[in-house]
Formats: sequence, structure tokens, C-alpha cells
Amino acid sequence: MRQLIMEIPTVRKSKLFHFVLLLLGIYLVVAALLFVFQRAFIYLPSSEYEHDFEQITLPNDAVNIEVIVLNRGNENAFIYFGGNAEAVILNALKFSINFPTKTIYLVNYRGYGGSSGKPTEAGLFSDATAVFDNFSPAHKNIAVIGRSLGSGVAVHLAANRAVSQVVLITPYDSILAIAKKQYPMFPISLLLKDQYDSVGLANRVSAPVLVLAAGKDRIIPLSHSQKLVDALGRGKEQENVTMIVFEQAGHNNISQFADYDESLTVFLDGLEIETRVESIQQIIAQ
Repeated sequence: MRQLIMEIPTVRKSKLFHFVLLLLGIYLVVAALLFVFQRAFIYLPSSEYEHDFEQITLPNDAVNIEVIVLNRGNENAFIYFGGNAEAVILNALKFSINFPTKTIYLVNYRGYGGSSGKPTEAGLFSDATAVFDNFSPAHKNIAVIGRSLGSGVAVHLAANRAVSQVVLITPYDSILAIAKKQYPMFPISLLLKDQYDSVGLANRVSAPVLVLAAGKDRIIPLSHSQKLVDALGRGKEQENVTMIVFEQAGHNNISQFADYDESLTVFLDGLEIETRVESIQQIIAQ
């Protein structure tokens, strides 16, 4: 009888031990899957669409980057880096109409929209630099616009090249910070290959910056955009960084709000700084 009583706790401890081992095994398997397939979660390549706009193939790092060119031949220009899964060609008509005096370059990331290769942080940064270096000699001023995923690409380019202006749409402080909130139980800092640390580059961005953020953004919460704005504005003149929050907008529909196009136009049209700030403040107040 005494032996039986002693065996019961032993059996329970054995079951608990095996249960802990099972949980640990599941945890390690999930962590391994996150590590191996992480880029499938980060990058959602867009399809290639047929269109009648001019398109240039730019070789870089053994891949071919497809760049759509609008309004060729203007003195001023901007480069557009889109969001994840965004077909940048869908912006072509509106951009060409809204900015008739600017040449516009819509960049299909490697692996997106007919560009070859597979997307990585290093690859997208390299391609962005190649696009700028290839086209900037033809222009007096060249600005950069980055939306969502593209905001990190735009910040990197602005930190390493003399761009005239920067527009960041639903931007993040870093993909690492967002991933940590989504997967708090895993050592994301050790697992994540592509971290897009925009905050870490913020102090190297000297060009005027406009940030357009969404108040109801569930993909990149407003707090992450605000942290980037704080870092960009640190040590700079106050009017050098402007943030407009579209309170009722979500991550994917911010461009559908009435003042969105006007905000871009006012900023990119290159008004004198006092006039530009006053105009943007009027938009914010509406």
C-alpha cells in the first residue's frame, strides 16, 4: 500500500515532465517555422499587370527591376515605393494627372510586378539606391515617397542620398518593433532577418518630411508611426517634419480620404516653407 502511494506522485511527475517536453517541442517547431518562412509573412509580391505606360528594366545585383516612368522629361521628379502586395501601376493614372510637371518613377520591388529575384531588406535597399543613382542625374530635385513597407525603403534612401523631400505613408518605426508585439513569446530580435530599422536611420534624414498616418490602422498602429516622427524631428527645426493623422482612416484606405491627395500636392509642389506649413496646417484643421 505504501509503495502504491509513492508511485502515484512519481507517475504524475512523469506525465508533467512529458507535457512540458511536448510544449517545449511545439514552441521550438513554431519558432523554427517562423525563422524559415518569415519572408513569406513579410513580403506579399504583387502580380504583373499589362499597361501602356513607359517601363524601363534596370539591372542590379543580378536581378532586373521593372520601373514605370510617367511624365518623362521634367526637371523635378519623385520615386514611389509601394506597400506590401500593392501593384504600383494602379497609381499611375492618378499620379500622372495630379503631378503633370513631375517625372514619376514607380518601382516594382524585386519579385514584385514582373521584377526578377526574391525580396529581402538588403535587396530592396540596394535596388532603391540603384534607381536613384540611375535617374537622379536627369533631375534638379528628386523626392521619395514610401507607403507602408515602402516607408522603410524610403527612409533608408533618404538617409543615404540627397533627396529633396520625403513622404511616408502609414510608416513604422521598425518591422522588428511590430513583430515583437505580434509574437511576444518568441525571441524575435534573434529570429528576424529583415528588421527595417527606420528609427535607427532617422537622424540621418535631413530633407523635409511629411508623414501621413491612419488613426484606425490595425496593421501599423499609430503609435509606431508616432515613434518614427519623434525620431525624425529630434534635433531638427520643427517645420522640417509634418505629421497628418487621418483619424477615420485604416491602413489600406487612407488614400481614399479627400485631403490625402491635397496633402501630397501641397507638400511636393515645393511651396516656400512658410506657405507649405500654413497650407498643411489648414488641412490638419479641417
